[in-house]
Amino acid sequence: MKQRTALVTGITGQDGSYLAELLLAKNYRIVGMVLKPSDIPGSPIAYLSNTIQLAFGDLLDTYPIEEIIRTYQPDEVYNLAAQSYPGESWRLAIETAEITGLGAHRVFEAVRNIKPECRIYQASSSEMFGTPTIVPQNEQTPFAPVNPYGAAKLYAHTMAQIYRTSYNLFIACGILFNHESPRRGIHFLTQKVAYGAACIKLGILNSPELNEQGEPIVKDGKIALGNLEAKRDWGFAGDYVEAMWMMLQHDKPDTLVIGTGEVRTVWQLCETAFSSIGMDWQKYVVVDPRFIRLTETGTTVADATKAKTELGWSPRTSFTDLVKMMVDHQMKLLKNYSH
Repeated sequence: MKQRTALVTGITGQDGSYLAELLLAKNYRIVGMVLKPSDIPGSPIAYLSNTIQLAFGDLLDTYPIEEIIRTYQPDEVYNLAAQSYPGESWRLAIETAEITGLGAHRVFEAVRNIKPECRIYQASSSEMFGTPTIVPQNEQTPFAPVNPYGAAKLYAHTMAQIYRTSYNLFIACGILFNHESPRRGIHFLTQKVAYGAACIKLGILNSPELNEQGEPIVKDGKIALGNLEAKRDWGFAGDYVEAMWMMLQHDKPDTLVIGTGEVRTVWQLCETAFSSIGMDWQKYVVVDPRFIRLTETGTTVADATKAKTELGWSPRTSFTDLVKMMVDHQMKLLKNYSH
C-alpha cells in the first residue's frame, strides 16, 4: 500500500504536534508547513524534526502554499494554523482575519487548483457559537461569534462549505471545543492556571513567565484571572486529533462537533488544579478586570452525538486527569528553576 502524505499547517502548535505523532504511528509521510526555521527549536515538534519534512510558507501568501502542494502532492491537508488566542484577537483583529479566515481560504483555493482529489481537514471552533441560546451545541446550532477570532473561523468554515458544495472538494470541518494539554501555549487560561498552581506549590512567589500585561503570571504569590464564572467544555488535545484523522477517513466530507459534553467554570478549573497538589485555590486566585474579555463567550458545551455515532469517536481523558497532567508537567519544568 502506498505511503500517504499529509500536509499539516500549524504543525508547531499543540494540535499539530499531537497530530504529527498520530500520523507517524500510522506510517504517513508528514510535511509540516512553518514560517521559518527558527520556529522549530523550543516547539513541541522539535524532537520530531528528523522524522518529518518541513516546508516554509505563510498563510498570508498563496504562492508558497501552491508550491508546497505541487511539490509534495499531499493526500491529506490538515489546516490547523491560525492566530489562535481569542482574547488576543481584539488586539490583532486584522491579522486574525487574514491568517485564520483568508489563510484557510487560500488553502482551499490552492488544493482546488493543484490537487482537487486531496482531502482537507479544516479546524473550525466552538468560538463560532459566541453566545448561544441553545445549550449544548451541535451541528445545527446557529453561529453568532462575539470576537474577531470566532468571526474569522466562521468565514473559513463558511468557505469550506461553499468549496465542498460548489467544487466537490472533500473538506471536513471539526467544530472543536476547548482542548488543552501540557503543550498548550502559556497565555492560554488552562496553562496559566496549571503553571500558576505549580509555581505556588514550589514557593515561587514571582514567576519567570509573564502574562499579557507584561507582569509575572504569579505575582506576590497570587494569580490574576478574569471572569471566574465563565463556562467551558475542556478536553484533551491528544484525543481530539484522533477525531481529525477519522473525519478524513470517512466516506463523505462532513461537519462534526468535537467535545466532552461536560461544562465547568473557570473557578472549577482552578479548584481542580490546586486540589491536585493539595492546596486551596481560593487563597491564591484573584480577579483582575484587565483580563475580562470585552465580550464574554456564553456557555459553550458540546453535543458530540454525531461524532460518536458516525465516527465511533469519544474522548478518553477525564477533565481531572487532564488538569493533573498539565500541573504535573509544569511542576517538572519549574523544579529546575526553583533549585
